[in-house]
Amino acid sequence: MEDPKILTETRERMLKTPYGIPSSPLMEGAIRGIRIALLSRHGKKHTIMPSNVPNQANIYALKQVGCTHILATTACGSLREKIKPGDFIFIDQFIDRTTKRKQTLYEKDHVSHIPMSEPFCPQIRKQLFDHAKTLHIPFHEKGTMVTIEGPRFSTRAESKLFRQWGGDVINMSTVPEVVLAREAGLHYASIAMSTDYDCWKADGSGVDIKMVLNTFAQNIDIVKKLIVSIVTELREYDDCKCSTDTKSAMIS
Repeated sequence: MEDPKILTETRERMLKTPYGIPSSPLMEGAIRGIRIALLSRHGKKHTIMPSNVPNQANIYALKQVGCTHILATTACGSLREKIKPGDFIFIDQFIDRTTKRKQTLYEKDHVSHIPMSEPFCPQIRKQLFDHAKTLHIPFHEKGTMVTIEGPRFSTRAESKLFRQWGGDVINMSTVPEVVLAREAGLHYASIAMSTDYDCWKADGSGVDIKMVLNTFAQNIDIVKKLIVSIVTELREYDDCKCSTDTKSAMIS
């Protein structure tokens, strides 16, 4: 997305937050006249493992510079035959299997019981459907993301269990990012890209990082086209839960 043909008027900024320093400097600029900020959750050179991503600092920094919407990209494994490598999934639910991550911006003085029945912004998801159809991108309108701690991949027994639970895809990054975004009152949606079939299939095949990176590389241009096409249509949505849930969640 830092391609000068896409992103103009750029400047790089490293922020300090009450939760520490974000994963990377924010690259601020404009796409078709819309001000945006780019953040690399695993660092510019992918040196931060999933458990160590400073999610609180990342979300706070985006809020601090005036972001109102987050389009999060993520590679994921497919837990369903119908979700093929290369397909896009605009997930609508998650199952949290993380154990080491802070999931709130309010660690003292206040407690935030943030609702999570509908974690991802339905308005952005609808726009993603429409633009994916126009661009002829293979996609699935919904899916349940299982987020594991990582950095290891699942065992075959775990992969089969997640399928029984109703999981459709699996990654290491959606939680707590989406939870913190809701606390911050931001509209958050995920562009999930299936890169493999995890390791549940009976043919004995499994997943390795080479497989993930190869499929991800093939999707880069598609992701860029999708984000560029949708960015000018993002707006504040009246009475959206993304911005109203946090107002009634606080106990002090």
